[in-house]
Amino acid sequence: MLAVRMTFPEVTMTGQADAVSRLAGQVRQALEAADLDTYADLLDPAVRWGPPGDPAPPCQTRGQVLDWYRRGREAGVRARVTETRVSGDKILVGLMVTSPAEAQAAEAGRWQVLTVRNGRIAVIEGFDDRDEAAAWAGLAPA
Repeated sequence: MLAVRMTFPEVTMTGQADAVSRLAGQVRQALEAADLDTYADLLDPAVRWGPPGDPAPPCQTRGQVLDWYRRGREAGVRARVTETRVSGDKILVGLMVTSPAEAQAAEAGRWQVLTVRNGRIAVIEGFDDRDEAAAWAGLAPA
C-alpha cells in the first residue's frame, strides 16, 4: 500500500506535464493557423488576459479574448509563433507580430505566459520582454 502512495503523485504529475505539453502543441497549431474556433476550445470560459499579475485584466472571458484576436485580425495584425515552452502548469508562447499600423510594418517580439487549470488556459499574461516572460513562467532566460 505504501508503494502505491509513493508512485501515485509521480504518475499524476507526469500525466499533468504530458497534458500541458499536448495543450502547448494545440496552442501553437491554433495560433499559427489563426484558427479561433480551435483556440476557443482551449480557453477556459472565464479566462483572464492582461498584464502580469493584473487583478482586473482587460479581458475576463473567452468571448473577450476571442473578440480581441478578431479585431486584430480585421486590422491586419498577423503573428508567427516562434516558440512554445512548458514549465509546470505554464506555457511560454513567443510570437513575432506584424501590424500594418506600425510605420514600417516590422515584426515585434511579444510573449505570453499561459497558465493551465483543469486542462484549459485559465490565465494569459502578456510581455514585451522574453526574459521577463520566461522568469514569470519559471524558465531560464534564453
